Amino acid sequence: MTPTLVPATIALPPTAVDRCDRCGARGTTRIILDNGGDLVFCAHHARKYDATIQAVAVDIATSTTPDRPDRTA
Repeated sequence: MTPTLVPATIALPPTAVDRCDRCGARGTTRIILDNGGDLVFCAHHARKYDATIQAVAVDIATSTTPDRPDRTA
């Protein structure tokens, strides 16, 4: 039997259109689960569920883009 290589799932940071699976706010953290599925959380929910996320995540990507650009007067 020839082994088949399966590409590893890599978490890409959420984009501006990705929404939190918990509350619908702008997503900042994408979590890849061992079954290949993913979850997106806003910063608030990513902090709230951090311990659980660390326990179940295969990979985690966080957006470094600020929620709002700096405003100049």
